[in-house]
Amino acid sequence: MSLLSIENVSKRYRRGPRELVALRDVSMTVDGGELVGVLGTRKSGRSTLLRIAAGLELPDEGVARFEGQPLSQARNVVGRQISYCQMTFSPMQGERVIDHVAAPLLAQGVSSPRARRVAEGGLTRAAVADCAGMHPEELSGAEHMRVAIARALAAAPKMLVIDDPTAGVGLTHGDGILRLLREVADAGVAVLMSTDDATCISGADRAFSLDDGELRNEVQAPRADVVPLRPHALGVGSGTHLA
Repeated sequence: MSLLSIENVSKRYRRGPRELVALRDVSMTVDGGELVGVLGTRKSGRSTLLRIAAGLELPDEGVARFEGQPLSQARNVVGRQISYCQMTFSPMQGERVIDHVAAPLLAQGVSSPRARRVAEGGLTRAAVADCAGMHPEELSGAEHMRVAIARALAAAPKMLVIDDPTAGVGLTHGDGILRLLREVADAGVAVLMSTDDATCISGADRAFSLDDGELRNEVQAPRADVVPLRPHALGVGSGTHLA
């Protein structure tokens, strides 16, 4: 049984007198420890698909299941076993980066000292440990994405859903973020990501092409380290501070 299964899902939105179809009869699966990419341009439906996969939206037709259970009926799954990588930082969660990464654990009743230790470990894993005491608005684009990933992984979910992880971070830093996601999947956490850049799926186990709300085909992407795609990125190690 797949960890996540999307079965014949369709989604429409009403914009005034017009009805916009975001997804048309989409079916796909994600297995545990698998990195799956969805390749599509803006307005292709990829963001809607990821939000449905994360349980943040309900389809109009079809069903999204997690470990065989419909997400619409699941308890303690959305936001826990499935974690959607949010890019916003609410002031309600604290002033410093460490506060924001610890917030998901505190919401689950974890003690403050333990939540902080786990958050520190997550920031180290994401190669942004030196950002712990910074304010979110002080982060660069790449740091912002890495901190968001660390926060999404803080509560040890089974699946990470992340929309366009390389947007606005530059070529070199984007490769490092893709490499981090590959490491997350190799550690056993399923990763479902979207992108509009075909080079970003080279490290994926599988990749789907989404166009006008329809999955056109599935590409068996070869396993590859994403960093060597651009030789000038080879000098960037997983523990290097990224500006």
